[in-house]
Amino acid sequence: MPRKPFIIVAIDGGAASGKSSTSRILGERFNLLHSDTGSYYRAVTAEMLRAALLDYQRGQADAARKGGFKGLVMEGRDIGSVIFPDADFRFFLHADPAEREKRRVREGQHDKVAERDRIDSSRKTAPLSCPEGAISIDTTRITIAEVVDKMASIVAA
Repeated sequence: MPRKPFIIVAIDGGAASGKSSTSRILGERFNLLHSDTGSYYRAVTAEMLRAALLDYQRGQADAARKGGFKGLVMEGRDIGSVIFPDADFRFFLHADPAEREKRRVREGQHDKVAERDRIDSSRKTAPLSCPEGAISIDTTRITIAEVVDKMASIVAA
């Protein structure tokens, strides 16, 4: 278990890098509120996208405290760099683009991850990048369980 009474875990990475799966499992393991930012962005129109959600996303930490959780695990593409740059733990997941393409197809998605990466990493506001000081994990050849175990060993230390 984490040593602090309340922690924030930020998990960043591109499409199909394993963010959602690992954050959901990590949240269950440590009783952390899981917050999937991709669902926020899909629910809001493009005109008000990032700026309108910044306060809401940061407010999820208060919601977790009030809800009796031990912390918050939030995943997305700018969580450790913009939303919670001072998170207790910051991870950046990445994988080979070909493997990520296969994962997207298995999910029923047919978008091109290389194109999404190009767009996400070159956008003007909060471009996708590995935040300085974040722990980078290559998920290409390891299972979700192994990724979660790596993260959990760091969070519990």
